[in-house]
Amino acid sequence: MSKVRVRFAGREVEFVDRETALRQLDELAERGTFPVHVVYGPEGCGKTVLLMQARAVLEDRGYHVVYVDPLAREADHVLQYTPSIRDVVMRVLASIPEPYSRIVDVAIGIAREAVRRLRRPDVAVLMDDVFQAVGVDKAEMYVKALLNLIEHPPGSYGKIVVIVTSSEGVTRARIGRHDWATFRILWNMPRDGFTQLYDLLPSPKPSLDEAWRWTGGNPRALERLYGAGWDVEGAIDDIAKLRNLKVWAVSGEERDVLLEVLEDPDTMFRRAHEEAVRKMRDQLIEKNLIIEIWDRDRRSWMDVPPPERDVELGIGRYYAWQTPLHREAVRRALGTVRG
Repeated sequence: MSKVRVRFAGREVEFVDRETALRQLDELAERGTFPVHVVYGPEGCGKTVLLMQARAVLEDRGYHVVYVDPLAREADHVLQYTPSIRDVVMRVLASIPEPYSRIVDVAIGIAREAVRRLRRPDVAVLMDDVFQAVGVDKAEMYVKALLNLIEHPPGSYGKIVVIVTSSEGVTRARIGRHDWATFRILWNMPRDGFTQLYDLLPSPKPSLDEAWRWTGGNPRALERLYGAGWDVEGAIDDIAKLRNLKVWAVSGEERDVLLEVLEDPDTMFRRAHEEAVRKMRDQLIEKNLIIEIWDRDRRSWMDVPPPERDVELGIGRYYAWQTPLHREAVRRALGTVRG
């Protein structure tokens, strides 16, 4: 299986570890997906890189792939596709006014045209963090449109793979109300894979144990700490600013809940019947600080799940802080929040 090369900390590196995920991608290529597969996980855990690797796996298997990343920094990365469907792509782009402002519709249109025009093709649609781009209110509509592509195609196809990634916990709850998608969770990297990334970084650097304690295996957190000269305080402050934690209004009761959740995120499961706990849970998920991880059944995961409990990293049985840096940002903000 060919492995993609990606940018990490200013250098080009080969796709690292995730051997279980690679086997899972190969299995999906073998049988196709039904229903839509939504891969859900912390920001920076590696969902984009996994999709890039998925594209390589699927193209090796002969799939015609359309790949969409609406939030890509470089314009030529917003829409990517297998050269075999270039004529189809050009036709669809020409038919939709301002196509790059409707890139999700474009991707679905390309897949439909490929099915219509090619002879029993194997087709794949890969979408990276599209819910953040199109808005939570449209997430259900697009998942249903993708399911219709699988169930009601405009022609005959061989196999079809549809994978969408999301770090939006709110969309998971909304889409989960229907049977249009199956969710897989991708967690931060396991220790062995994280060590491989850490070893790529030049010295001076903190110890592996210290890097692990702050990032919890999150590759983007590791990359950002390196880029910031290992300024942990600055990284924590950046999270607080991005999540508006310094002006977060909480009541005295909600503050008490947060203090408990800092020590044990499963507080939100055990006390889910309490209004203050439910309110804090919803806000922590909406702000992308905590992620709901429910069970450890490997069928629910891409790659391997985290341990059932890791107090140091803020991982519980049902909920977990996205990284220890996120937990620390909330801990420190509690000294400045209004309430």
